[in-house]
Amino acid sequence: MQFWPRKRAKKLLTRVRTWTGKQAKPLGFVGYKVGMAHMMGAEQKGKLTLQHSIPVTLIECPPIKIFSVRFYQKNSIQTEILSPKLDQDLKKRLPLPKEYSKKLDDVKDVYDQIRILTYTQPKLTSMGKKVPDIFEVALGGSKEEQLTWVKENLEKEINVKDVFEENIFVDIHAVTKGKGYQGVVKRFGVNLKSHRSEKGQRGVGARSGGWKAQAHMMYRVAQPGKMGFHQRTEYNKQILKMEDTLPEEGIRHYGKIKNNFIIIKGSIAGSKKRPITITNAIRAKRKPSTKIELKKLIL
Repeated sequence: MQFWPRKRAKKLLTRVRTWTGKQAKPLGFVGYKVGMAHMMGAEQKGKLTLQHSIPVTLIECPPIKIFSVRFYQKNSIQTEILSPKLDQDLKKRLPLPKEYSKKLDDVKDVYDQIRILTYTQPKLTSMGKKVPDIFEVALGGSKEEQLTWVKENLEKEINVKDVFEENIFVDIHAVTKGKGYQGVVKRFGVNLKSHRSEKGQRGVGARSGGWKAQAHMMYRVAQPGKMGFHQRTEYNKQILKMEDTLPEEGIRHYGKIKNNFIIIKGSIAGSKKRPITITNAIRAKRKPSTKIELKKLIL
């Protein structure tokens, strides 16, 4: 019963409810999953496995832009200011106003916090996608610092290096791969029955589960059904390195990396080309104790 209900996510871009951070800058970023590789690296000196293979995940992070600035008062939007420069590709996602007269200087000082509505630029990648993904990001700092940051960066591009740095923990929000219709063994981890059992081994022994006379099946009873395409969050994933470009010709089923990309230690949810939301770690108490010296990336 760890996750309930077990249903498909509403959209590919995940929802983030908790933000953390003290600096006046965006507290999250969205990139696109490239795939997995491994790196040869060394951790602490004196270990028997001084140099070993480390599984990593590559996430391409083209620059994002600000679509609008939202001023919140008691968890409700009081005012929203659009950016004066918007890409024409946004018309494929939502209708754009022909004229807009509101400006940041017209906003009154009646708000608790400022958040920005940003959009990605997948046209800069080699995925073949042009429609941007729009997502809301919180800002750190006091509301005065937030307003100052917004005025300085409203018409600028935001790079991933402006938000994160190497050797820190982040949280990864993504939608998992879809598995289709699966049985109870794969879906719930039910043990196989004895080889002498009747009517198959990969099923539950009793469907009722001690639930009688209610004319329906108890929701706790394991049943086959759709599996995968769920929104999941992985905590404390380490950023090993941040690179500009990859000299290789390209990645299979993805293409060539043309923008900044980050290297995450371990695996993350989702398939290739899927949008990945990266936020500051909400459970990290300190930086990673050991810094890994990376020597070579092997695709």
